Amino acid sequence: MDDDTVPSGAQLVESLDEAISFARKYIEDLLSFFGLNTDVHASSEDDVIELAVPSTNLNGFLIGQRGENMRAMQFLVSNALKNNNYRYVRVNVDIADYKKQRADRLAEHAKEWMQTVQQSGEPMDLEPMNAADRRTVHKVAQEFGITSESTGLARDRHIVLKPAA
Repeated sequence: MDDDTVPSGAQLVESLDEAISFARKYIEDLLSFFGLNTDVHASSEDDVIELAVPSTNLNGFLIGQRGENMRAMQFLVSNALKNNNYRYVRVNVDIADYKKQRADRLAEHAKEWMQTVQQSGEPMDLEPMNAADRRTVHKVAQEFGITSESTGLARDRHIVLKPAA
């Protein structure tokens, strides 16, 4: 089934606010299965539903190794939205600001890469990284006036930084 198709007889839920409320309740219910009754902060940015779970004694478990459990929760919430015919199904789950802190650290490294490209005048190929990390690097490149483009496929997708023309 296409992302834009809805099962016959079902109505596509167009409201972003309704999608945010559904996603928030879904993740709060999911967390309650682990004995964690907490309020999740829910918002949106660029049509992506942002769910921020506050820091608790279960951070390590909820985040998982390299964020795997957090990504699994993100997948579950996104699929629940799809299965309930919401238009907005892109979800970002962040637990105890794990992703935010990671993005901040990556941005600091990216600034060093930008300075290297500016000083050398040579393009720089970065190591493969996930989409969220690539977005962070593209933002920093834009701030520095450096050209950045993603190349490669799947696990080999990486950024090439080029000095401004």
